Amino acid sequence: MADLAPADNLLEAGRLLFARPFVFIKGCVRIDDLPPMDRLEIAFAGRSNVGKSSLINALTGTTGLARTSNTPGRTQELNIFEAADAPLRIVDMPGYGFAQAPKPKVEAWTRLIHAYLTGRATLRRVYVLIDGRHGPRGNDISVMNELDKAAVSYQVVVTKADKPSRGDLQKAIAATRAGIAKRPAAHPELVVTSSEKGEGIETLRAEIARLLEH
Repeated sequence: MADLAPADNLLEAGRLLFARPFVFIKGCVRIDDLPPMDRLEIAFAGRSNVGKSSLINALTGTTGLARTSNTPGRTQELNIFEAADAPLRIVDMPGYGFAQAPKPKVEAWTRLIHAYLTGRATLRRVYVLIDGRHGPRGNDISVMNELDKAAVSYQVVVTKADKPSRGDLQKAIAATRAGIAKRPAAHPELVVTSSEKGEGIETLRAEIARLLEH
């Protein structure tokens, strides 16, 4: 399902990286609450209910590490996940595009995300999740614009690939490819995933392991 075909050594490095027991450290509502910048960080961004929590759970092989919910906008802070001996920190960013949240709360999330993206020296890559049933939407484009402006490297992960028909999925993938084609901070390749089926998870782990090598 994925565009990428990582080398065997990267697949193994990714497996070993996420064989460690990742745990929830804390939720941060202010930049000052974040842990020290003592290791590489990756962050996950996406619309509310795009499947961020499910993807983090699949990635770490831990059921219930990141809380999943059918209620959009549940993640309202920067949630931090670490493994004691891992050179990697995972940051789950608040979901965006949930219009029913109170305006002051949305504005607070937006300020927090902007401050994190522009001021975190150890942030190596943001994974922008795009729903495989729809392709990129307005809020997704806005976030990619922000990442391009901040010169923060990002890679698109297509989620819920098992949900649409094959034809609809291919249309969403094509629209996503077109959407990132000329973006300066975007990784040129997509990772197509299904957290439920486990598709693309090994590839994503390998991509993250590749970051640690460099």
